[in-house]
Parts: sequence; structure tokens; C-alpha cells
Amino acid sequence: MSKTVLVVDDDPTQRRLIQAVLEREGFAVAHAESGDEAIKRFAAGGAADVILLDLVMPGTSGMDTLKELRARGCSTPVIVVTATGGIDTVVQAMQAGAMDFFVKPAAPERIIVSIRNALSMGDLRGEVDRLKKHASGRTTFDDLIGTSPAMLMVKRMGERAAKSSIPILITGESGVGKEVIARAVHGSSDRAGKPFVAVNCGAIPENLVESILFGHEKGSFTGAHEKHLGKFQEANGGTLFLDEVGELPLDIQVKLLRALQESEIDPIGAKRSVKVDVRIVSATNRDLSQAVAEGRFREDLFYRLNVFPVEAPSLRERKEDIPALVDHFVRRFNVEEGKSVVGAAPETMVCLAAYDWPGNVRQLENAVYRAIVLADAPYLQPYDFPAISGIAAPPPEALAQPAARPAAPPPSAGEMMAAMPVAMEAPVRILDERGHLRTLEEIERDLIQHAIEVYAGHMSEVARRLGIGRSTLYRKVRENGLEGLVKGGEEEAA
Repeated sequence: MSKTVLVVDDDPTQRRLIQAVLEREGFAVAHAESGDEAIKRFAAGGAADVILLDLVMPGTSGMDTLKELRARGCSTPVIVVTATGGIDTVVQAMQAGAMDFFVKPAAPERIIVSIRNALSMGDLRGEVDRLKKHASGRTTFDDLIGTSPAMLMVKRMGERAAKSSIPILITGESGVGKEVIARAVHGSSDRAGKPFVAVNCGAIPENLVESILFGHEKGSFTGAHEKHLGKFQEANGGTLFLDEVGELPLDIQVKLLRALQESEIDPIGAKRSVKVDVRIVSATNRDLSQAVAEGRFREDLFYRLNVFPVEAPSLRERKEDIPALVDHFVRRFNVEEGKSVVGAAPETMVCLAAYDWPGNVRQLENAVYRAIVLADAPYLQPYDFPAISGIAAPPPEALAQPAARPAAPPPSAGEMMAAMPVAMEAPVRILDERGHLRTLEEIERDLIQHAIEVYAGHMSEVARRLGIGRSTLYRKVRENGLEGLVKGGEEEAA
């Protein structure tokens, strides 16, 4: 998914030039002509990943805009833009919550580096928040990725179930995220912040299941050198998540049923039962009703666990969530691996959405992880997913060529001037002879020169078409040494 940059500047020429630079790198660009417009956009829920904020604007200044955005709870990284570069102004902006600044006109490379650093910092903050929630048992259904109808149904059902202590059975294929749903149930309940203990019943040796779940006393069997509480007592007051509950042996199923009915357990070797206050959430990728019919699972336990069933959809049933999931994994693995990948290229996203994902979200997560580790470009390409796309990575020397740049195609001169209703054929070059972006100052000079030539030196018309005042236009003409183009023109004669 493309990252969105909100450019807040009262100068339309600056907005267009910055837009050309950002769109070449694959960013989506939104505009605000004033600080008030930016504040209204945020209040209306307009999302942006980074804000480029001009400090000097009529009406609400950039500094006041920044303070107001922070006061309203906007945590989006803000990069301030100034024409003066005064140290006092920059310090004030940083104290108000800006994370970087640059003086205009700035080189395109400087702008892109600043934006990518801001995105990396945002990813880091998001990952820290996620880990804090995970560690404290406060993950909620708002943290689940996906807005597909299937996921919205899971969220609605889970939120209702979380408000009570009703036993929940989460069903679904392997890798769909059943434990994530269980954690959201716990974090959305009144047990949030208390222990969340997950047990993979299929991974426990059969002779140790009873001890691990219910605990044992010291000396109760050979090798029991110390007292062990067991998972039920570890989860006391919180939630016990029994993953792959269908793998439990039949004799353990009897003890589990008693624990659910009586809220007490019998540790191995204990003289008396122990009361526990545990909310049970179980999960399985098997058909437990079929297991009951075959005698491999107790019918009474099945009905006790299956009071409130929640079916987790497979990834192929919610393909519209793939872009959001990819974006989430990219941010997460950027932090873990110290990378700065922006996202997936459009053609890559098409390839990922067309795949069936038999391993579901877990397979997608691992595929993105591998791609992040190997990626050398800002955007993940189809060849970063060779097992899915069938496309092998090109040789390193091919990646070094400008043609291999993964971002969206650069805007042509005609596209840059599309906002100006002028029929023209002569382009304003954006790239230099080596295929690199020219500076904003150079592009602006050529743009002004071209406009003066098209409108035969009529400076009022040139200023109107460029969207700037005549005084600003004349100042820029003098700064760029273009006076010779207007001498003798009607504006000068007037």
C-alpha cells in the first residue's frame, strides 16, 4: 500500500513540485492550502502517514498548526519546512513535536530521506505499542488487521463474547490467527491485564500433559524434584488458551471437563483440590464433531467447550485484507531487521492477492519476512516472492540500473503541467542525463521560463497560470536570472 504524504503549503507551485518528487518514489500525495485545512482534514478522519508542514503561511501559521494537531492527539510524524532556517524557529518546532526539518528549496534526495526516516520512526513507535499491548494482555479487536466482511463478523462476535465468561471455541484452518483472536477476547474482557497463558495441546508429550496442565507436588512421581503449579494455576484470574484442544488424550479430557464444571483442579500428588478462576478459550483446526462421532473426543466436553463458536476465516476468504496485512508485516519486520522498505509495488500486490495462500496468514507473514530480509529496493517486487510469483530475482548488476527502480513511473512534463490548462509540447525535464531527479530549484526555474515563453511575456497571465502573485513571480524571475525573457514584453512596457 502506498504511503500518503500530506503537503501543507500555501504556494501551489511548491506543492506541485514536491508532489512530482514524491509520486516518482511511489508515495500518494494529499494537499492542504492552509493550516486550518490540514486541521479540518485531521478532524474529519483524513489519514496521512507523514505531514510536510510549511511554517510560514497566512492565517494559522505552521507552528500553530503543529501545536493544534498535537493537542488533538495527532501522532503522525511531522516534518517542518522553512525558507529561513532560523535556529530558534527550528528548535521551537522540534519542541512542539516535529521530528525533522529542511530548508527550501531542498534537494529531492533530502526530502525522500527525511520522509523515509519519519516512516521508520512511526513504524518503531507502532511496534513498541504492539509489543506493550501483547506483553500486558491488552490486545483488543481494534488491533486485528482486516476490514473484510468475514473479519468484521469475527470482531463483532468476539467483542460480544468478551463481555462475559462464556467458553469460546475458535475454529479454522492452521495459520489463520486463532491465538490472535483469543488474545483479543482476553484484552477486550474484564480480565485484560491479567495472565494470558497459551498451551499448544498437540505439542505436549502424552505422559506430561496432566502435569503441565494441572501441576504436581514435589516427589509425586520419578523426576518431580520440585513443585509445579501447572498452566491452570498460572492463568488464575486470567485466560487459559488451549490451542489444538482436539489433540488431548481421553483421560485428560475427563479432568479438563471437571475443571470446567467445578472450577477446581487436582494436581498430581496433591491431597486436596485447588480452586481456580480461569476463563477457557480453546481452538482447533479439526472437526471436533467428527472426532466425537469417531470416539476420539468426549461428547460432554465438546458441548462444554463449544458454547460460543467463532470461525476464523481463511486468507483466501478475505483477500481484500491482504494489502493491510502486508503493510502491517512490512512495518513490523522493518523494525526487527533494521530495514526501510516502504511497501509492496502495485504489481507485487496483484500477485499476492491472486495467490490462494494454503498456509493462510502465517504463510503470508513468513513470505513477507523473507522478502524484507532480501529486499534491496524501497518497494517489494514480484521477484522478492519467487515461490509465489514464479519470477526469479534479476542479477545484481541489473538491479543497479535506473530502469529497475521499483516506484511508480515518473510523471511526465505533461502530467506535471496538467493542472494548468495550457496546450504545450515542450517538456520540463525532471530527470538529469544520468536518470536522477533534478533539484526543485532547477525544475522551478525551467517551469517559469517555459510559462513565460508560452504566454509571450504576459506576466499577469503567467502568474495566474502558475498560481502565484506577480510580486512573487518577479522575485523568482530575478533570482533565476530570467529578466531577459520579459524585457520588451507587454508587462514591462506597461
